[in-house]
Amino acid sequence: MTSSIKLSEIVGGGYDDFWGCKARYRVLKGGKGSKKSATTALNFIFRIMRYPDSNLLVVRQVMNTHRDSTFAQLKWAQSRLGVSHLWSNTVSPLEMTYLPTGQKILFRGFDDVLKLASTTVNKGYLNFVWVEEAFELAHEEDFDKLDLSMPRGSVPSPLFKQTTLTFNPWSAAHWLKKRFFDRESSDIKVFSTNYLINEFLDDTDRAVFERMKRTNRRKYEVAGLGNWGIAEGLVFENWEVGAPQIPPEKLNCWRSFFGLDYGYTNDPTAFVAFMVNPVEKILYIYDEFYKTRMLNCDIANEIKKRGYSKERIRADCAEPKSNDDLKRLGIGRITPSVKGRDSILNGIDRISEYKIFVDDKCVNMIRELSTYCYEESAGESGRRMPKDSDNHLCDALRYAFEDVRFFHPEKHMETPYTAFEGLRKNDFSGGWS
Repeated sequence: MTSSIKLSEIVGGGYDDFWGCKARYRVLKGGKGSKKSATTALNFIFRIMRYPDSNLLVVRQVMNTHRDSTFAQLKWAQSRLGVSHLWSNTVSPLEMTYLPTGQKILFRGFDDVLKLASTTVNKGYLNFVWVEEAFELAHEEDFDKLDLSMPRGSVPSPLFKQTTLTFNPWSAAHWLKKRFFDRESSDIKVFSTNYLINEFLDDTDRAVFERMKRTNRRKYEVAGLGNWGIAEGLVFENWEVGAPQIPPEKLNCWRSFFGLDYGYTNDPTAFVAFMVNPVEKILYIYDEFYKTRMLNCDIANEIKKRGYSKERIRADCAEPKSNDDLKRLGIGRITPSVKGRDSILNGIDRISEYKIFVDDKCVNMIRELSTYCYEESAGESGRRMPKDSDNHLCDALRYAFEDVRFFHPEKHMETPYTAFEGLRKNDFSGGWS
């Protein structure tokens, strides 16, 4: 197999150095459509088959995101290389086995630290690690725990130990930049790629990036060109990925709110669920859905599936027919948003008073907050308006925030608020201990 692979035909150009890199840390940031995940998947299938005693651990922040991302990508790589018949891929447990030797590809999540730390293989060495969507790791300490679980000591030649990290560089403030890109080390090799090197994209794919270049230059810099996102001009700056610590005795100071922004063909329908503590001025965004071509029945079903059908949901007042449809479909407390003069800026001002936490599974909200920025020039009011693009979840957040000002925790101290029903205790990152 080794002699039959031609990188230029299978992968295309732009990744020769990445493919052969043996540095301890191989770190790849890139925009969307840059082939970074596809190339990494191809590289690992090739490596497992080339090195008989090697095994691979694939890690994401949340375990249940693997099946439709890394697992599917690695299955595609097997097919692309013409070796699917040599692999057994199972979903329970989620793993891949190279049949000629019994080598494994295992999948884990940082949301199950104990299982992650105890990962072992029966044959050979667990010498390769792939951290996909590494930007989801809010804390460097989590990565350190994984790093220390790598096999210690040497591995026999020609094997080598390597951790590969792939991600979109949404914010230059992330620890990934400081740790891997802002210092030089013989153990670290960094790479940056973008859609311009992807010869497999067609004209319609490239048109998406050209439109992004015209309408949202900030997003184009990151999602298109793979450059680090910068904080200058962002609408919301006081936010981070993760969950706040919430002691049980303070639960009555918190309440959940829900917002909905309609879309269909080009714009997604965006739903957000969040909690606020108006006393300490903390906001925690813990759930979302974000999808195009959702009919009203689809929206209603998704809300019911997530357990929010009885909650008050603030939805765009510009869609009264959709709001009425959702009521008819069982979402009885759907309420139109409040709009008026300066409602956008006033809503942003109220939200900006809060320290914002975003659950790591809310990847679309993280992307919006990373790119939602102000226009360069001021409007008629003398203030700069936020750009009206790629802000669907931010709009839904603003709609729902209208209700926050009516929440007074001192009136809810006798009985815990019912919006906590359906939230898992581990959604609070240890705050229940």
